[in-house]
Amino acid sequence: MDPASQPWLDALSEEDLHFLRRFLLASGSLKEVANAYGISYPTVRGRLDRLIAKVQAVEDPRIRDPFRRQLQVLLAEGQLSAVAARKLLDAHKAALKQGENAT
Repeated sequence: MDPASQPWLDALSEEDLHFLRRFLLASGSLKEVANAYGISYPTVRGRLDRLIAKVQAVEDPRIRDPFRRQLQVLLAEGQLSAVAARKLLDAHKAALKQGENAT
């Protein structure tokens, strides 16, 4: 399988890839990454946690619905609150159910 076509890799932004590269070159040292970016260790830890959550959302085999998967990615990136994600998911489920009942 071509590593360049992995779904989790495709989901990463240029900024995510830059962070990941710097993290790898720092041998996984969050302290070194924090120094390189000129930010605090907790900020780097939070960024790494969001990146992990993003990859997990893309790779989660239980999530088959592309809409739900995108919600999980946006939630992991901090672009969407948990409350907003729940409301959108509930509305999406209701729309799907309404579409099924219409046929």
